[in-house]
Amino acid sequence: MNPQLTDLKHRLMQIYDLNGANALLNWDQTTYMPRGGAAARGRQTALLGRLAHEWFTDPAIGKLLETLRPYEESLPYDHDDASLIRVTRRDYERAVRIPPDFVAKLNTHLTETFELWLKARPSNDFSQVRAGLEKTVDLSREMANFFPGRAHLADALIEYADYGMTSASVRQLFAQLREQLVPLVKTITAQPPADDSCLLKFYPEDAQLAFGLDVIQQLGYDFERGRQDKTFHPFMTKFSLGDVRITTRVKDHDLREALFSTIHEAGHAMYELGINAGYEGTPLANGTSAGVHESQSRLWENVVGRSRGFWEHFYPHLQATFREQLGEVSLDTFYGAINKVERSLIRTDADEVTYNLHIMVRFDFELSLLEGSLAVRDLPEAWHERYESDLGIAPRDDKDGVLQDTHWFSGVVGGAFQGYTLGNVMSAQFYEAALRQHPTIPTEITHGQFGTLHGWLKTNIYQHGSKFTAAEVVERATGEPLNIAPYLRYLKTKYGALYALS
Repeated sequence: MNPQLTDLKHRLMQIYDLNGANALLNWDQTTYMPRGGAAARGRQTALLGRLAHEWFTDPAIGKLLETLRPYEESLPYDHDDASLIRVTRRDYERAVRIPPDFVAKLNTHLTETFELWLKARPSNDFSQVRAGLEKTVDLSREMANFFPGRAHLADALIEYADYGMTSASVRQLFAQLREQLVPLVKTITAQPPADDSCLLKFYPEDAQLAFGLDVIQQLGYDFERGRQDKTFHPFMTKFSLGDVRITTRVKDHDLREALFSTIHEAGHAMYELGINAGYEGTPLANGTSAGVHESQSRLWENVVGRSRGFWEHFYPHLQATFREQLGEVSLDTFYGAINKVERSLIRTDADEVTYNLHIMVRFDFELSLLEGSLAVRDLPEAWHERYESDLGIAPRDDKDGVLQDTHWFSGVVGGAFQGYTLGNVMSAQFYEAALRQHPTIPTEITHGQFGTLHGWLKTNIYQHGSKFTAAEVVERATGEPLNIAPYLRYLKTKYGALYALS
Protein backbone atom coordinates (compact mmCIF):
# COMPACT_ATOMS: atom_id res chain seq x y z
CA MET A 1 0.00 0.00 0.00
CA ASN A 2 1.32 3.43 -0.93
CA PRO A 3 2.07 5.22 2.40
CA GLN A 4 0.90 8.60 1.11
CA LEU A 5 -2.37 7.05 -0.04
CA THR A 6 -2.79 5.43 3.39
CA ASP A 7 -2.29 8.82 5.02
CA LEU A 8 -4.79 10.43 2.65
CA LYS A 9 -7.42 7.76 3.34
CA HIS A 10 -6.96 8.19 7.10
CA ARG A 11 -7.57 11.94 6.84
CA LEU A 12 -10.54 11.45 4.55
CA MET A 13 -12.14 8.96 6.93
CA GLN A 14 -12.07 11.53 9.73
CA ILE A 15 -13.80 14.09 7.51
CA TYR A 16 -16.30 11.47 6.32
CA ASP A 17 -17.21 10.65 9.93
CA LEU A 18 -17.56 14.32 10.81
CA ASN A 19 -19.93 14.81 7.87
CA GLY A 20 -21.84 11.70 8.96
CA ALA A 21 -22.34 13.19 12.41
CA ASN A 22 -23.59 16.41 10.84
CA ALA A 23 -25.99 14.45 8.64
CA LEU A 24 -27.35 12.76 11.75
CA LEU A 25 -28.05 16.14 13.34
CA ASN A 26 -29.82 17.30 10.19
CA TRP A 27 -31.89 14.10 10.05
CA ASP A 28 -32.91 14.60 13.68
CA GLN A 29 -33.86 18.21 13.00
CA THR A 30 -36.34 17.16 10.31
CA THR A 31 -37.78 14.16 12.16
CA TYR A 32 -37.77 14.20 15.97
CA MET A 33 -36.04 17.35 17.24
CA PRO A 34 -38.23 19.65 19.37
CA ARG A 35 -38.60 22.98 17.61
CA GLY A 36 -37.01 24.66 20.62
CA GLY A 37 -33.70 23.09 19.68
CA ALA A 38 -33.38 24.98 16.40
CA ALA A 39 -30.99 27.72 17.57
CA ALA A 40 -28.58 25.29 19.17
CA ARG A 41 -28.85 22.94 16.20
CA GLY A 42 -27.83 25.78 13.91
CA ARG A 43 -24.67 26.34 15.97
CA GLN A 44 -23.91 22.61 16.06
CA THR A 45 -24.27 22.00 12.34
CA ALA A 46 -22.34 25.16 11.53
CA LEU A 47 -19.48 24.05 13.77
CA LEU A 48 -19.30 20.57 12.29
CA GLY A 49 -19.59 21.94 8.76
CA ARG A 50 -16.77 24.40 9.42
CA LEU A 51 -14.54 21.73 10.98
CA ALA A 52 -15.10 19.32 8.09
CA HIS A 53 -14.29 22.07 5.61
CA GLU A 54 -11.15 23.14 7.49
CA TRP A 55 -9.89 19.57 7.76
CA PHE A 56 -10.52 18.91 4.07
CA THR A 57 -8.84 22.13 2.92
CA ASP A 58 -5.78 21.55 5.11
CA PRO A 59 -2.71 22.23 2.90
CA ALA A 60 -1.42 18.82 4.00
CA ILE A 61 -4.10 17.18 1.87
CA GLY A 62 -3.10 19.31 -1.10
CA LYS A 63 0.53 18.23 -0.65
CA LEU A 64 -0.49 14.58 -0.43
CA LEU A 65 -2.47 14.89 -3.65
CA GLU A 66 0.52 16.42 -5.43
CA THR A 67 2.83 13.73 -4.08
CA LEU A 68 0.39 11.08 -5.32
CA ARG A 69 0.08 12.51 -8.82
CA PRO A 70 2.82 10.29 -10.36
CA TYR A 71 1.26 7.24 -8.74
CA GLU A 72 -2.17 8.23 -10.13
CA GLU A 73 -0.74 8.72 -13.62
CA SER A 74 0.89 5.29 -13.51
CA LEU A 75 -2.48 3.58 -13.09
CA PRO A 76 -5.38 2.98 -15.50
CA TYR A 77 -8.03 5.70 -15.39
CA ASP A 78 -10.61 3.40 -13.85
CA HIS A 79 -8.32 1.94 -11.15
CA ASP A 80 -9.80 2.53 -7.68
CA ASP A 81 -6.70 4.30 -6.38
CA ALA A 82 -6.42 6.54 -9.43
CA SER A 83 -10.12 7.38 -9.18
CA LEU A 84 -9.88 8.19 -5.47
CA ILE A 85 -6.97 10.57 -6.04
CA ARG A 86 -8.67 12.17 -9.08
CA VAL A 87 -12.04 12.72 -7.40
CA THR A 88 -10.49 13.91 -4.14
CA ARG A 89 -8.33 16.42 -6.05
CA ARG A 90 -11.37 17.74 -7.91
CA ASP A 91 -13.28 18.19 -4.65
CA TYR A 92 -10.25 19.67 -2.88
CA GLU A 93 -9.54 22.23 -5.59
CA ARG A 94 -13.15 23.35 -5.40
CA ALA A 95 -13.29 23.39 -1.59
CA VAL A 96 -10.15 25.49 -1.06
CA ARG A 97 -11.81 28.35 -2.90
CA ILE A 98 -14.45 28.68 -0.15
CA PRO A 99 -13.39 30.25 3.19
CA PRO A 100 -14.30 28.27 6.35
CA ASP A 101 -16.04 31.35 7.79
CA PHE A 102 -18.38 31.37 4.81
CA VAL A 103 -19.21 27.67 5.31
CA ALA A 104 -20.14 28.31 8.95
CA LYS A 105 -22.14 31.42 8.05
CA LEU A 106 -24.06 29.61 5.32
CA ASN A 107 -24.85 26.56 7.48
CA THR A 108 -26.08 28.74 10.35
CA HIS A 109 -28.26 30.80 8.04
CA LEU A 110 -29.80 27.79 6.28
CA THR A 111 -30.67 26.12 9.58
CA GLU A 112 -32.45 29.30 10.69
CA THR A 113 -34.22 29.74 7.36
CA PHE A 114 -35.41 26.13 7.33
CA GLU A 115 -37.04 26.65 10.72
CA LEU A 116 -38.75 29.79 9.42
CA TRP A 117 -40.03 27.86 6.40
CA LEU A 118 -41.48 25.16 8.67
CA LYS A 119 -43.71 27.86 10.18
CA ALA A 120 -44.28 29.95 7.08
CA ARG A 121 -45.66 27.26 4.79
CA PRO A 122 -48.50 26.00 7.03
CA SER A 123 -49.45 29.59 7.83
CA ASN A 124 -49.23 30.61 4.16
CA ASP A 125 -47.05 33.60 5.01
CA PHE A 126 -44.20 34.31 2.60
CA SER A 127 -43.31 37.44 4.56
CA GLN A 128 -41.89 35.21 7.32
CA VAL A 129 -39.16 33.89 5.01
CA ARG A 130 -38.73 36.71 2.51
CA ALA A 131 -35.77 38.34 4.28
CA GLY A 132 -34.19 34.93 4.84
CA LEU A 133 -34.52 34.03 1.18
CA GLU A 134 -33.06 37.38 0.13
CA LYS A 135 -30.02 36.61 2.28
CA THR A 136 -29.84 33.10 0.79
CA VAL A 137 -29.72 34.59 -2.70
CA ASP A 138 -26.95 36.96 -1.59
CA LEU A 139 -24.99 34.08 -0.05
CA SER A 140 -25.53 31.99 -3.17
CA ARG A 141 -24.08 34.78 -5.31
CA GLU A 142 -21.17 35.09 -2.88
CA MET A 143 -20.50 31.36 -3.15
CA ALA A 144 -20.70 31.44 -6.94
CA ASN A 145 -18.24 34.33 -7.05
CA PHE A 146 -15.59 32.16 -5.41
CA PHE A 147 -15.44 30.55 -8.87
CA PRO A 148 -14.88 33.44 -11.30
CA GLY A 149 -14.75 33.13 -15.05
CA ARG A 150 -17.93 31.10 -15.49
CA ALA A 151 -20.39 32.02 -18.21
CA HIS A 152 -23.20 32.30 -15.64
CA LEU A 153 -23.24 32.71 -11.88
CA ALA A 154 -25.28 29.53 -11.57
CA ASP A 155 -22.69 27.38 -13.34
CA ALA A 156 -20.47 26.83 -10.30
CA LEU A 157 -23.51 25.95 -8.18
CA ILE A 158 -24.90 23.60 -10.82
CA GLU A 159 -21.52 21.89 -10.94
CA TYR A 160 -21.79 21.01 -7.24
CA ALA A 161 -24.91 18.98 -7.93
CA ASP A 162 -24.34 17.87 -11.52
CA TYR A 163 -20.67 18.01 -12.42
CA GLY A 164 -20.16 18.63 -16.13
CA MET A 165 -23.44 20.48 -16.63
CA THR A 166 -23.83 24.24 -17.08
CA SER A 167 -26.78 26.60 -17.26
CA ALA A 168 -26.38 26.61 -21.04
CA SER A 169 -26.35 22.81 -21.40
CA VAL A 170 -29.32 22.43 -19.06
CA ARG A 171 -31.26 25.10 -20.93
CA GLN A 172 -30.57 23.37 -24.23
CA LEU A 173 -31.78 20.01 -22.94
CA PHE A 174 -34.83 21.62 -21.33
CA ALA A 175 -35.72 23.40 -24.57
CA GLN A 176 -35.60 20.14 -26.53
CA LEU A 177 -37.73 18.40 -23.92
CA ARG A 178 -40.20 21.23 -23.60
CA GLU A 179 -40.80 21.23 -27.34
CA GLN A 180 -42.07 17.64 -27.06
CA LEU A 181 -43.78 17.83 -23.66
CA VAL A 182 -46.00 20.88 -24.15
CA PRO A 183 -48.03 19.40 -27.04
CA LEU A 184 -48.18 16.03 -25.28
CA VAL A 185 -49.60 17.66 -22.15
CA LYS A 186 -52.07 19.64 -24.26
CA THR A 187 -53.27 16.53 -26.10
CA ILE A 188 -53.73 14.45 -22.95
CA THR A 189 -55.35 17.13 -20.81
CA ALA A 190 -57.86 17.87 -23.59
CA GLN A 191 -59.36 14.46 -22.84
CA PRO A 192 -61.57 13.62 -19.86
CA PRO A 193 -59.31 13.08 -16.83
CA ALA A 194 -58.83 9.64 -15.33
CA ASP A 195 -60.98 8.88 -12.31
CA ASP A 196 -58.70 8.87 -9.26
CA SER A 197 -61.43 8.93 -6.61
CA CYS A 198 -60.41 5.45 -5.46
CA LEU A 199 -57.16 6.94 -4.17
CA LEU A 200 -58.85 9.69 -2.19
CA LYS A 201 -60.73 7.61 0.34
CA PHE A 202 -59.69 7.22 3.97
CA TYR A 203 -56.58 5.05 4.26
CA PRO A 204 -55.31 4.49 7.83
CA GLU A 205 -51.76 5.69 8.30
CA ASP A 206 -50.38 2.56 9.96
CA ALA A 207 -51.61 0.33 7.14
CA GLN A 208 -50.20 2.67 4.50
CA LEU A 209 -46.79 2.68 6.14
CA ALA A 210 -46.74 -1.09 6.63
CA PHE A 211 -47.64 -1.75 3.00
CA GLY A 212 -44.98 0.66 1.74
CA LEU A 213 -42.31 -0.95 3.89
CA ASP A 214 -43.23 -4.39 2.54
CA VAL A 215 -42.97 -3.10 -1.03
CA ILE A 216 -39.51 -1.57 -0.67
CA GLN A 217 -38.21 -4.64 1.15
CA GLN A 218 -39.21 -6.71 -1.87
CA LEU A 219 -37.53 -4.17 -4.16
CA GLY A 220 -34.28 -4.67 -2.27
CA TYR A 221 -34.07 -2.00 0.45
CA ASP A 222 -32.00 -3.46 3.29
CA PHE A 223 -33.58 -2.81 6.69
CA GLU A 224 -30.46 -4.11 8.40
CA ARG A 225 -28.82 -0.94 7.08
CA GLY A 226 -31.74 1.44 6.99
CA ARG A 227 -35.07 2.58 8.43
CA GLN A 228 -37.97 4.86 7.58
CA ASP A 229 -39.40 7.76 9.58
CA LYS A 230 -41.89 10.56 8.96
CA THR A 231 -40.97 14.13 8.07
CA PHE A 232 -42.32 17.31 6.46
CA HIS A 233 -40.60 16.82 3.10
CA PRO A 234 -39.39 13.27 2.29
CA PHE A 235 -35.67 12.70 1.81
CA MET A 236 -32.91 10.09 2.01
CA THR A 237 -29.84 10.56 4.15
CA LYS A 238 -26.66 8.57 4.66
CA PHE A 239 -24.52 8.42 7.78
CA SER A 240 -22.35 5.59 6.44
CA LEU A 241 -22.66 2.78 3.91
CA GLY A 242 -24.13 0.75 6.74
CA ASP A 243 -26.76 3.32 7.72
CA VAL A 244 -28.82 4.83 4.91
CA ARG A 245 -32.23 6.09 6.04
CA ILE A 246 -35.36 7.32 4.32
CA THR A 247 -38.34 9.41 5.32
CA THR A 248 -41.89 9.78 4.06
CA ARG A 249 -45.07 11.70 4.78
CA VAL A 250 -48.61 10.41 4.95
CA LYS A 251 -51.96 11.79 3.86
CA ASP A 252 -54.79 9.68 5.17
CA HIS A 253 -57.02 10.68 2.23
CA ASP A 254 -54.49 10.23 -0.58
CA LEU A 255 -52.94 6.80 -1.01
CA ARG A 256 -50.28 8.08 -3.39
CA GLU A 257 -48.40 10.33 -0.99
CA ALA A 258 -46.71 7.86 1.34
CA LEU A 259 -46.57 4.96 -1.08
CA PHE A 260 -44.73 6.65 -3.92
CA SER A 261 -42.52 8.84 -1.75
CA THR A 262 -41.46 5.66 0.08
CA ILE A 263 -40.54 3.94 -3.20
CA HIS A 264 -38.84 7.13 -4.42
CA GLU A 265 -36.62 7.53 -1.38
CA ALA A 266 -35.88 3.80 -1.31
CA GLY A 267 -34.54 4.20 -4.85
CA HIS A 268 -32.10 6.82 -3.58
CA ALA A 269 -31.15 4.62 -0.65
CA MET A 270 -30.57 1.47 -2.70
CA TYR A 271 -28.09 3.44 -4.81
CA GLU A 272 -26.07 4.41 -1.74
CA LEU A 273 -26.37 0.93 -0.21
CA GLY A 274 -25.02 -0.59 -3.42
CA ILE A 275 -21.76 1.39 -3.43
CA ASN A 276 -18.57 -0.67 -3.20
CA ALA A 277 -17.96 -1.18 0.53
CA GLY A 278 -14.26 -0.57 -0.04
CA TYR A 279 -15.01 3.08 -0.78
CA GLU A 280 -16.29 3.73 2.76
CA GLY A 281 -14.79 6.85 4.26
CA THR A 282 -13.73 8.41 0.95
CA PRO A 283 -15.27 10.81 -1.59
CA LEU A 284 -16.02 7.79 -3.78
CA ALA A 285 -18.65 6.62 -1.28
CA ASN A 286 -21.38 8.89 -2.67
CA GLY A 287 -23.71 8.99 -5.63
CA THR A 288 -21.96 10.68 -8.52
CA SER A 289 -24.47 13.47 -9.23
CA ALA A 290 -27.93 14.73 -8.40
CA GLY A 291 -29.14 13.63 -11.82
CA VAL A 292 -27.86 10.06 -11.55
CA HIS A 293 -29.19 9.87 -8.01
CA GLU A 294 -32.59 11.07 -9.12
CA SER A 295 -32.56 8.60 -12.00
CA GLN A 296 -32.63 5.80 -9.46
CA SER A 297 -35.47 7.21 -7.36
CA ARG A 298 -37.53 8.00 -10.46
CA LEU A 299 -36.76 4.66 -12.09
CA TRP A 300 -38.08 2.73 -9.10
CA GLU A 301 -40.95 5.12 -8.37
CA ASN A 302 -42.23 5.63 -11.91
CA VAL A 303 -40.75 3.31 -14.51
CA VAL A 304 -41.21 0.34 -12.18
CA GLY A 305 -43.58 1.50 -9.44
CA ARG A 306 -46.23 3.00 -11.72
CA SER A 307 -46.02 0.25 -14.33
CA ARG A 308 -48.89 -2.11 -14.95
CA GLY A 309 -46.68 -5.15 -14.43
CA PHE A 310 -45.70 -3.94 -10.96
CA TRP A 311 -49.34 -3.71 -9.94
CA GLU A 312 -50.28 -7.02 -11.49
CA HIS A 313 -48.17 -8.38 -8.67
CA PHE A 314 -48.87 -5.91 -5.85
CA TYR A 315 -52.49 -4.89 -6.45
CA PRO A 316 -54.07 -8.04 -4.97
CA HIS A 317 -51.99 -7.42 -1.83
CA LEU A 318 -53.07 -3.79 -1.75
CA GLN A 319 -56.72 -4.78 -2.16
CA ALA A 320 -56.39 -7.25 0.70
CA THR A 321 -54.89 -4.51 2.88
CA PHE A 322 -57.61 -2.01 1.99
CA ARG A 323 -60.52 -4.28 1.16
CA GLU A 324 -63.20 -1.71 1.96
CA GLN A 325 -61.59 1.01 -0.15
CA LEU A 326 -60.33 -1.03 -3.13
CA GLY A 327 -62.15 -4.34 -3.04
CA GLU A 328 -64.48 -3.36 -5.90
CA VAL A 329 -61.95 -1.26 -7.82
CA SER A 330 -60.49 -2.94 -10.92
CA LEU A 331 -56.80 -3.02 -11.72
CA ASP A 332 -57.48 -0.97 -14.86
CA THR A 333 -59.14 1.77 -12.82
CA PHE A 334 -56.40 1.78 -10.21
CA TYR A 335 -53.64 1.81 -12.86
CA GLY A 336 -55.29 4.74 -14.64
CA ALA A 337 -55.69 6.58 -11.33
CA ILE A 338 -52.04 6.39 -10.30
CA ASN A 339 -51.02 7.58 -13.77
CA LYS A 340 -53.56 10.38 -14.08
CA VAL A 341 -52.25 13.35 -16.07
CA GLU A 342 -53.48 16.78 -15.05
CA ARG A 343 -52.33 20.35 -14.74
CA SER A 344 -51.41 20.72 -11.09
CA LEU A 345 -49.73 23.08 -8.65
CA ILE A 346 -47.54 20.82 -6.52
CA ARG A 347 -44.30 19.49 -7.98
CA THR A 348 -44.06 16.45 -5.73
CA ASP A 349 -47.61 15.41 -6.64
CA ALA A 350 -47.18 15.99 -10.38
CA ASP A 351 -47.60 13.19 -12.89
CA GLU A 352 -44.78 12.03 -15.16
CA VAL A 353 -45.92 14.03 -18.19
CA THR A 354 -46.23 17.44 -16.50
CA TYR A 355 -43.52 17.02 -13.85
CA ASN A 356 -40.64 18.47 -15.84
CA LEU A 357 -42.56 21.66 -16.57
CA HIS A 358 -42.52 22.30 -12.81
CA ILE A 359 -38.75 21.87 -12.80
CA MET A 360 -38.24 24.23 -15.72
CA VAL A 361 -40.14 26.98 -13.90
CA ARG A 362 -37.92 26.63 -10.83
CA PHE A 363 -34.71 26.42 -12.83
CA ASP A 364 -35.52 29.61 -14.72
CA PHE A 365 -36.36 31.38 -11.45
CA GLU A 366 -33.03 30.32 -9.95
CA LEU A 367 -31.14 31.86 -12.85
CA SER A 368 -33.21 35.04 -12.69
CA LEU A 369 -32.76 35.40 -8.92
CA LEU A 370 -28.99 35.01 -9.23
CA GLU A 371 -28.85 37.44 -12.16
CA GLY A 372 -30.89 39.98 -10.23
CA SER A 373 -33.50 40.24 -12.96
CA LEU A 374 -36.07 38.85 -10.49
CA ALA A 375 -36.31 40.20 -6.94
CA VAL A 376 -37.33 37.91 -4.09
CA ARG A 377 -40.18 40.29 -3.23
CA ASP A 378 -41.63 39.71 -6.72
CA LEU A 379 -41.23 35.93 -6.65
CA PRO A 380 -44.79 35.04 -5.51
CA GLU A 381 -46.34 37.10 -8.32
CA ALA A 382 -43.87 35.75 -10.86
CA TRP A 383 -44.70 32.22 -9.68
CA HIS A 384 -48.40 32.85 -10.17
CA GLU A 385 -47.90 34.24 -13.68
CA ARG A 386 -45.53 31.50 -14.80
CA TYR A 387 -47.80 28.70 -13.62
CA GLU A 388 -50.71 30.30 -15.39
CA SER A 389 -48.78 30.51 -18.65
CA ASP A 390 -46.92 27.19 -18.49
CA LEU A 391 -49.35 24.86 -16.75
CA GLY A 392 -52.65 26.65 -17.22
CA ILE A 393 -53.29 26.76 -13.50
CA ALA A 394 -52.29 29.31 -10.88
CA PRO A 395 -51.91 28.91 -7.09
CA ARG A 396 -54.47 30.59 -4.89
CA ASP A 397 -51.83 31.18 -2.21
CA ASP A 398 -48.11 30.98 -1.51
CA LYS A 399 -48.41 27.69 0.38
CA ASP A 400 -49.04 25.91 -2.90
CA GLY A 401 -46.81 28.33 -4.77
CA VAL A 402 -43.41 29.67 -3.83
CA LEU A 403 -43.43 28.05 -0.38
CA GLN A 404 -44.09 24.49 -1.49
CA ASP A 405 -40.47 23.30 -1.86
CA THR A 406 -37.90 23.25 0.94
CA HIS A 407 -34.88 23.56 -1.37
CA TRP A 408 -34.37 27.35 -1.32
CA PHE A 409 -34.96 27.43 2.43
CA SER A 410 -32.48 24.69 3.29
CA GLY A 411 -29.85 25.12 0.55
CA VAL A 412 -28.37 27.59 -1.89
CA VAL A 413 -30.31 29.04 -4.80
CA GLY A 414 -28.78 27.58 -7.95
CA GLY A 415 -28.39 23.94 -8.94
CA ALA A 416 -31.22 22.76 -6.73
CA PHE A 417 -33.67 21.49 -9.32
CA GLN A 418 -32.18 20.51 -12.69
CA GLY A 419 -31.18 17.09 -11.32
CA TYR A 420 -34.82 16.02 -11.17
CA THR A 421 -35.34 16.32 -14.89
CA LEU A 422 -31.89 14.97 -15.70
CA GLY A 423 -32.84 12.00 -13.54
CA ASN A 424 -36.10 11.44 -15.38
CA VAL A 425 -34.26 11.41 -18.70
CA MET A 426 -31.55 9.07 -17.40
CA SER A 427 -34.04 6.70 -15.77
CA ALA A 428 -35.54 5.72 -19.11
CA GLN A 429 -32.14 5.47 -20.77
CA PHE A 430 -30.85 3.18 -18.01
CA TYR A 431 -34.00 1.04 -18.08
CA GLU A 432 -33.79 0.59 -21.86
CA ALA A 433 -30.18 -0.53 -21.50
CA ALA A 434 -31.12 -3.00 -18.76
CA LEU A 435 -33.86 -4.46 -20.97
CA ARG A 436 -31.47 -4.89 -23.88
CA GLN A 437 -29.32 -7.09 -21.68
CA HIS A 438 -32.19 -8.74 -19.77
CA PRO A 439 -35.41 -8.75 -21.84
CA THR A 440 -37.18 -10.81 -19.16
CA ILE A 441 -37.18 -7.97 -16.60
CA PRO A 442 -40.80 -6.83 -17.31
CA THR A 443 -42.08 -10.40 -16.93
CA GLU A 444 -40.10 -10.82 -13.71
CA ILE A 445 -41.64 -7.62 -12.34
CA THR A 446 -45.15 -9.01 -12.87
CA HIS A 447 -44.11 -11.91 -10.60
CA GLY A 448 -42.64 -9.64 -7.93
CA GLN A 449 -39.07 -10.48 -8.86
CA PHE A 450 -36.75 -7.47 -8.90
CA GLY A 451 -33.34 -9.07 -8.45
CA THR A 452 -32.28 -8.95 -12.10
CA LEU A 453 -33.01 -5.24 -12.46
CA HIS A 454 -31.53 -4.43 -9.06
CA GLY A 455 -28.44 -6.46 -9.94
CA TRP A 456 -27.97 -4.69 -13.28
CA LEU A 457 -28.23 -1.31 -11.59
CA LYS A 458 -25.77 -2.31 -8.88
CA THR A 459 -23.26 -3.61 -11.43
CA ASN A 460 -23.53 -0.69 -13.85
CA ILE A 461 -24.28 2.25 -11.55
CA TYR A 462 -24.43 1.68 -7.80
CA GLN A 463 -21.12 0.00 -7.10
CA HIS A 464 -19.11 2.78 -8.75
CA GLY A 465 -20.23 5.50 -6.33
CA SER A 466 -18.68 8.73 -7.57
CA LYS A 467 -15.77 6.98 -9.28
CA PHE A 468 -17.05 8.15 -12.66
CA THR A 469 -18.79 11.37 -13.69
CA ALA A 470 -22.46 11.30 -14.63
CA ALA A 471 -21.58 11.50 -18.33
CA GLU A 472 -19.19 8.57 -17.93
CA VAL A 473 -21.75 6.50 -16.00
CA VAL A 474 -24.37 7.03 -18.71
CA GLU A 475 -21.96 6.19 -21.52
CA ARG A 476 -20.58 3.09 -19.78
CA ALA A 477 -24.00 1.76 -18.77
CA THR A 478 -25.93 2.48 -21.97
CA GLY A 479 -23.29 2.73 -24.68
CA GLU A 480 -24.33 6.25 -25.70
CA PRO A 481 -24.31 9.81 -24.32
CA LEU A 482 -27.22 11.25 -22.39
CA ASN A 483 -30.16 11.92 -24.71
CA ILE A 484 -33.89 12.49 -24.38
CA ALA A 485 -35.02 9.92 -26.98
CA PRO A 486 -35.49 6.94 -24.59
CA TYR A 487 -37.44 9.11 -22.16
CA LEU A 488 -39.76 10.42 -24.86
CA ARG A 489 -40.28 6.87 -26.15
CA TYR A 490 -41.16 5.77 -22.65
CA LEU A 491 -43.67 8.58 -22.08
CA LYS A 492 -45.31 8.31 -25.49
CA THR A 493 -45.60 4.51 -25.33
CA LYS A 494 -46.99 4.39 -21.80
CA TYR A 495 -49.33 7.36 -22.00
CA GLY A 496 -50.20 6.71 -25.61
CA ALA A 497 -51.73 3.43 -24.45
CA LEU A 498 -53.35 4.94 -21.37
CA TYR A 499 -54.95 7.81 -23.29
CA ALA A 500 -55.39 6.12 -26.68
CA LEU A 501 -53.19 8.61 -28.49
CA SER A 502 -52.63 8.10 -32.18
